Amino acid sequence: MGKDLTGRELGVGICQRKDGLYTARFTDRLGNRQQQYFNELQDCRQWLADAKFEDAHGNVLQCRNPTVDAWFHYWIEHIKGSNVRYNTKRNYNERYKRNIKPLIGDMPLKEIKPLHCQNVLNQMSAHYSNSVIDHSRLVMRMLFDSAVENELLAKNPVTKSVKCKSGKESKAMRALTISEQKLFLKTIKGTSNYNQYALLLQTGLRTGEMIGLRWADVDFEKRLLHIRRTMEYRHSIGDWRVGEPKTKSSVRDIPLTQEAINILKNQKEKLLSMNIESTAFPDNVFLCKDGTPTKNSTYDSKLFYYCDKAGIERFSMHVLRHTFATRCIENGMRPKTLQMILGHSNIGVTMNLYVHVTEDEKTKEIRSIEKKLKIL
Repeated sequence: MGKDLTGRELGVGICQRKDGLYTARFTDRLGNRQQQYFNELQDCRQWLADAKFEDAHGNVLQCRNPTVDAWFHYWIEHIKGSNVRYNTKRNYNERYKRNIKPLIGDMPLKEIKPLHCQNVLNQMSAHYSNSVIDHSRLVMRMLFDSAVENELLAKNPVTKSVKCKSGKESKAMRALTISEQKLFLKTIKGTSNYNQYALLLQTGLRTGEMIGLRWADVDFEKRLLHIRRTMEYRHSIGDWRVGEPKTKSSVRDIPLTQEAINILKNQKEKLLSMNIESTAFPDNVFLCKDGTPTKNSTYDSKLFYYCDKAGIERFSMHVLRHTFATRCIENGMRPKTLQMILGHSNIGVTMNLYVHVTEDEKTKEIRSIEKKLKIL
């Protein structure tokens, strides 16, 4: 495990020289030592990752019948992975490594038949939800579609008959009830991340969008929040990643409620009182005392603590987004308007995922029409 000049661990194969240069080295599959020098740590890490990948899978283009594993790594890095967001690529990798690779990863690509793909799905049925199983099927279909396009396969083995619907039912998406929401906000009042949690309940932002907010995105005069980026901490490289929002529709302007404006003004005053001397994130809206953003995973872990303290069922950050959407629908917002505020690419996503009618709301609706339902 290499270190930099301050003693910080940089990872296997990477270290910093006395002259400040970062160096990465490894031994390739032929026994030759490969080494390069860089001014920037990120460039050093990227070279090492790319070089190791090419060493392990560089023969895919010359091989007439690579293994499924070799083809997946080439596909995810050079074909599909270059056109999708980091989170999407990570999800593809997870499904492959957990469910596909153990069963067919070592098989030659041309030997894969529908029965092999079906077996992958069958093995998942007892432990995974239908949605996760469907996602694994999607990864296999895209992987083999690309192999067909590149003439490595004659036809895709993931045929229409390859499917599995006997998995666990997906857990219904949750939204906080009004009483839970009040209790939650009361419990976190005065805590270090109150403004972040409260803003999500007023805007429906995704966690990464909230972390990536900058003061230049806040228009107090026009009462608008401009969503232009997403930001997340990548533990694999020990650094922050700033990218474009999830989809084109996610680039949007959100009208601010008065409560949201109050939250943002409070946050501005809070930052001034913290007297952060220097930071690599000078315009970020939400920062810790050390001048860095709070990591995505930290928000979730703190949520669990607050839920336990409030005596309510644990939930994740995304539930705050669901809750915002539910409150909007309960109070008469049109689904099309909600779609634009949430940044969904189509209205179906909004209707299927975020329109939750609570038990209280169902009772209220029935009581409002019960006289009209009585005919005799």
